[in-house]
Amino acid sequence: MKKMVMRSRFFVSSFCAISLLGVSSVQAADLTVSVEIPSLTVAEYHTPYVSVWLENEKGESTTLAVWYQLEERGQKSEKGEEWLKDMRQWWRRIGRETDMPVDGVSGATRKPGKHELVFTEGKAPLGKLAKGNYVLLVEAAREVGGRELVKVPFTWPVAGEQSAKGSAELGEIKIIVNP
Repeated sequence: MKKMVMRSRFFVSSFCAISLLGVSSVQAADLTVSVEIPSLTVAEYHTPYVSVWLENEKGESTTLAVWYQLEERGQKSEKGEEWLKDMRQWWRRIGRETDMPVDGVSGATRKPGKHELVFTEGKAPLGKLAKGNYVLLVEAAREVGGRELVKVPFTWPVAGEQSAKGSAELGEIKIIVNP
């Protein structure tokens, strides 16, 4: 009888632990961002520097991703940081106060195509977002090219999809909120 009680307690405590894990995974919200870098037919093409960040209604900003030149000829280089200021809006709001590289945020430039980023609420770099209205901003700057800023407004934590399209340096920017 004692063995049966012990097994019952084990089963109940295991069931509770599994149930709690299920509840916590349901409560975690995801923010998926799709960034399209168009293929351009130009004489001299350089992959763009791209910054992705959020702003709340108070104008407070959080950097989610920054893609820039991390290496030069296969060697680690800090030279790429010199051109981060070409992403003017991001630089003025957050960049100049950010000590690059930032683990989990900074990365190498990306080639043309669609690139998907998934952020989980409560984890860096997204953190915990308060309910409210936000704007996702994506800025691109390209050597011997142009600059472009695309804004996508959304409400947190309302589920849904929002998108906006750039005209030159950026293609479609899509955000999917999964609360």
